[in-house]
Amino acid sequence: MKKLFFFSNTILKDLALLVLRAATGLMMATHGWTKISDFSAKLQTFSDPIGLGPAVSLQLVIFAEFFCALFLAIGFLTRLSLIPLIIAMSVAAFIAHGGDPFSMQEKSLLFLTIFVCLFLLGPGKYSVDGQINKKNRY
Repeated sequence: MKKLFFFSNTILKDLALLVLRAATGLMMATHGWTKISDFSAKLQTFSDPIGLGPAVSLQLVIFAEFFCALFLAIGFLTRLSLIPLIIAMSVAAFIAHGGDPFSMQEKSLLFLTIFVCLFLLGPGKYSVDGQINKKNRY
């Protein structure tokens, strides 16, 4: 297969991971930001899907959807940051929207799929983790 211009498959993979990580992380952070900016109102209506209480559940979701998502976007502590995101999207898809039609589960399942793939692939070279690992090799 002919290489695209002068890019190697490794460079293309790392660029794809950068785009996927940054775009998904920033999109997820917007969900977390709306929960932060409207915390009091959200607290009144937020469900308690795993029995920790609405306040704790909302705080955990904010931690995952905003802070972990920003870490994901820059590629810092990537795999560790993905764990709360994977848990949050699993709870959203299978517990909070478990009895709902697929159209209500679709967004959380899409995010979940991306997060699992990123967990398996890692952050790539163009990330804070990649730069830290590069410095540790020398």
